[in-house]
Amino acid sequence: MEKEIINPPALARPSGFNHGIRVSGGSLLFLAGQTANDAEGRVVAPGDLVGQFEQVLRNLRAVVEAAGGKMQDIVKINIFVSDRDAYQAHLKELGKVHRSFFGSYYPATALFEISRFYQDGILLEIEGMAVIGSEA
Repeated sequence: MEKEIINPPALARPSGFNHGIRVSGGSLLFLAGQTANDAEGRVVAPGDLVGQFEQVLRNLRAVVEAAGGKMQDIVKINIFVSDRDAYQAHLKELGKVHRSFFGSYYPATALFEISRFYQDGILLEIEGMAVIGSEA
């Protein structure tokens, strides 16, 4: 699988995401929305946005690795938050957690503020797509 990061000079320089990623080869893996639930369905880190973000990335990693991939195979994520201002207030800590899972790689990303999640106590949810390659 080959990936090409697309950040055209006609757009503002991205920080913490990429505008686009062109992929050739590999197979698509669609990632269902993951929340901060553990294997028993309990909410991890109640009231802690950064702690929940870390659990969400753990859950995404479990799906990607079960499909034979790695976090850097994720090419697109949509982040849904209950409080955009809280998300922005924690960008430095969230960035540190992001780098612990992705390194310096950033998928194409969108952020949405929504009014409620299916389960009470959830502060964010992330869904997306990965392209799993067959590298020899």
